[in-house]
Formats: sequence, structure tokens, C-alpha cells
Amino acid sequence: MSGVSLLDLHFQDVEGVIAAYVFDTGDGLALVDTGPGSTLGALEAGLDTLGASLRDVRHVLLTHVHLDHAGAVGTVLSRVPRARAYVHERGAAHLDRPERLLASAAQIYGDQMERLWGEFLPVDPDRLKILAGGEHWRAGDLELRALYTPGHAVHHLAYVAGDDVFVGDVGGIRLSERQTPRAPTPPPDIDLEAWRTSIDTLRGLDARTLHLAHFGAYPQSDTHWDGLLDTLATDAERVKAGLDAGHSPERLAAEFTEQLLEDLAAQDPGLPDRYEFACPPWMSVQGLARYWTRRAARSGAEPQGREK
Repeated sequence: MSGVSLLDLHFQDVEGVIAAYVFDTGDGLALVDTGPGSTLGALEAGLDTLGASLRDVRHVLLTHVHLDHAGAVGTVLSRVPRARAYVHERGAAHLDRPERLLASAAQIYGDQMERLWGEFLPVDPDRLKILAGGEHWRAGDLELRALYTPGHAVHHLAYVAGDDVFVGDVGGIRLSERQTPRAPTPPPDIDLEAWRTSIDTLRGLDARTLHLAHFGAYPQSDTHWDGLLDTLATDAERVKAGLDAGHSPERLAAEFTEQLLEDLAAQDPGLPDRYEFACPPWMSVQGLARYWTRRAARSGAEPQGREK
């Protein structure tokens, strides 16, 4: 195996929604994110097409611990005793003691948890390498680097390996070359100021390729990052305008979804359906509404009224 390979995890049998990445370090394979437990079979099948298997994995680099990125990590480590997982210090406890993470997700997904995300096994803390961001280390023939990149999640990391940067969700959702990147903004950790700082960090890297979890590899370019900043500002202001007008959560989500899907359809008629599956707009509304509400509370502003 040479270079970085994308593994399409075929989430809920849909192509081009969730990706994991794998590359050879010279000391076993490095796997960037595992995907959820429900796609473990697709992960194994993808490795098989490369002439590899889970047994060859030694380094599991987790960008963050959300279920679509790290749900299968406990199962992977249970099957591969020589592997270890790398995770930010603020996410590690959720892997060791996942009860709060799963309870929070269950409030959103209810009885669909098993179908969507599958098994989530706790991880032995001794199998974790805890990172804060800024670390450099060698894995076989490669030097790896972890960068702290909050904004989407307070425990988000990006990883650098040579000319390749694995940006998780902080690099946005981009489902085709024609689509302008869009920020996934589910609750509870959305922080626009931190996200902009993370973008500054990533765009300043001397790297060639960005690898997005949702979905694919794109050139490191100002076009990518400027587009993400523009759409992040647009989406945030749309939610703020609705909150200021006192719109109900239902109306806010409906209007936001309509505007977002119109934007996407103008770029590629096939995008709206895939995007709704990859990142349900109502979840992005919830995260941005929480951001604006918390910001208003910190500034002492009076909360806006809500329509009946």
C-alpha cells in the first residue's frame, strides 16, 4: 500500500457520506477515524480491497469521538491487541466511560441508535494515547503531528502526515468538487470564533491535500477555506436572524433547511438529498442556536421573544 487510501464506509448503504482513511507507516497501518460500529463490515471490506485487514492496524487516529467518527474504536481495539488509539484529552473520558456520550446521542436518535450507530464498546485507558495538540511523534517511517482544532467539538484534532492533512469535521462537509464546503454545526460544542482560529491554523500548513470525513480529498487551497468561512458566516447569520425575529424552533429549522438546500442545488442538483443524509440541517440549526443563546447569555443580552 502506498499513499493515503480512502475507505468509503457506505453508511446506511449510501455512498460518499462517511470516510475513513488509511496509510502505511512502516510500523503497521494508521487508520484515521473508524466510523460507527454499524459500518465496521464496510471498514473491513475496504481494508480487504487493499490487501490488508484490521490485524494490520497499529495506530488509530481519532479526530473526535462523535459516533460517526469513533463509534467502532472499542471494537477495533478489542480485535487488534497491538493497536492503540490517539485522542484529545477532552474526549478520552468518553471512550473509557461512554455512558454520557451514548445517553446524549440517544436523546436525539431514540430507538434508532442501534440501526444507525451499532455497537460502541468502552476502551481500556491503557490503550489510549492522550493528546493536547501540538505533539510530534514518529510512527515507523513517518513523522505525525496532531493539531488542536476546536470549533466543531472542543476535543477536535487534525493530523498531519507529510503533505496530507486529515481534518475531520473542522474542514467542513464537501460532497463534490462543485460544492462549497459547509460547516456541520450540531450541538453542543459549536464555537465560531474557535472554528475560525482552527481554519487559520490549517490553511497556514505547508501541505498538499485535505482529507475530509464528509467526504473525500481536495487540494489545500484558499478557495476551500474562504468558501468554508463564507458559508459558516451565512449559516450562522441565518439562524441568528430567525432567533432575533422570535421564530419557533420548527420554523427556524424549516426556513434554514429550505435556504441551505437551494444553495446546494444551485451548485449541483444531486447535492441536496446526499447533504441532508450526511448532515441533517435541523441538527446544524440546533448547534448554531445554542451558540447564539450562550453568547447572548455571556454578554448579558436579553433573550429574544418566541412566536406562538
